[in-house]
Amino acid sequence: MKLGSNMPFRAMAYAFLILGAVVTLLPLIWMVSASFKPLSKIMIIPPTMIPKAPTFDNYMQVFRQFPFGRYFVNSVVVAVVVVLCIVLTSALAGYSLAKFNLPGGNFIFHIFLSSLMVPFQTRMIPLYRMMVSFRMIDTLGGVMFPWLVDAFGIFLMRQFISTIPNDLIEAARIDGASELYIFTNIVLPLSKQGLSALAIFALTANWEEFLWPLIVSTSDASRTLPVGLQNFAEQYGTNLHWQMAGSVVAIAPMIIIFLILQRQFIEGMPMTGLKG
Repeated sequence: MKLGSNMPFRAMAYAFLILGAVVTLLPLIWMVSASFKPLSKIMIIPPTMIPKAPTFDNYMQVFRQFPFGRYFVNSVVVAVVVVLCIVLTSALAGYSLAKFNLPGGNFIFHIFLSSLMVPFQTRMIPLYRMMVSFRMIDTLGGVMFPWLVDAFGIFLMRQFISTIPNDLIEAARIDGASELYIFTNIVLPLSKQGLSALAIFALTANWEEFLWPLIVSTSDASRTLPVGLQNFAEQYGTNLHWQMAGSVVAIAPMIIIFLILQRQFIEGMPMTGLKG
């Protein structure tokens, strides 16, 4: 009886979820569909979601008319380096803050947390002056520099590693294991879900970052996809079909990576709670 009484509410919940998914995905589906249509077929009324004669010419033109391949490679290089650095530094700092009785450890941790409240816009001018002093303007190193260490990543990994039993680590120390061995062979494998969640967060934020690359990049040699798409839209604003193809190229890696790591991401989030 109780199960039957919940069925209408469950059906309504599923209906609302399906409706929300359709509304959310509709623009994405239209963008992908438009990327395979000629310009004359995009704005027809009523619109069609499935192209009658799909063409890959839009994608070919995007790479022919603009150095889109260069932008894509730059974004991949920057994203890979930044994500690896964030994951490594966050895991190391999180392990130190969670499992070592460091003098002033809580104070250091709260300093990291307080830095999250400082808007990036207030740090742009000092960072830009640093890049000028380091001669890193219009370089991939300059694009990466502000994101190599992430306070949110340190917070996330500290909270996750805090859930690993201390007895497990102490037993390894009693057996003579070094801290490096404990970190690489015990802490990291047990933190796989948290590291996956952090990697997705870092990759998404870095991949779509626009403001800093726009400021520090002055040529195609260091421009990433968001800046490249903006320049492309300025020059080919009337070619909507090309813009849709470029946008699909830009978001496809994020969708693929999320689909691959979604299980670890979903499993990892509940375990990164607010343990003190």
